[in-house]
Amino acid sequence: MANKQNLKPLTTEKAREIGAKGGKASVEARRKKRDLREALEMLLEKDFKDKNGNVLSGTEVITAKLFEKASKGDVRAFETIRSTVGQDPVQKVMIAEVDQSVIDEVEKAVLDE
Repeated sequence: MANKQNLKPLTTEKAREIGAKGGKASVEARRKKRDLREALEMLLEKDFKDKNGNVLSGTEVITAKLFEKASKGDVRAFETIRSTVGQDPVQKVMIAEVDQSVIDEVEKAVLDE
């Protein structure tokens, strides 16, 4: 923990300088994310030829590779496919009546550590 006596308040000029650096870094990060997104979108739309001469879009190539991995037992690939097609398992939440004394006991145990 810092000793409050050693802390020096920021001057307006220093605060403005730090804010400007953060703003520039934020703009640069957003630009990089935009460029990456645009490059990926171009690759997904681009046509590729497979070894049999069939023309496939980038999306079709990736989908085929993902399916291939899933069929070989890659659980994450399977989960990605399942999620993409909207077949995620449903999570059920059970709501139960709980006596206030139980809640108080749990709060006491957590807060008193």
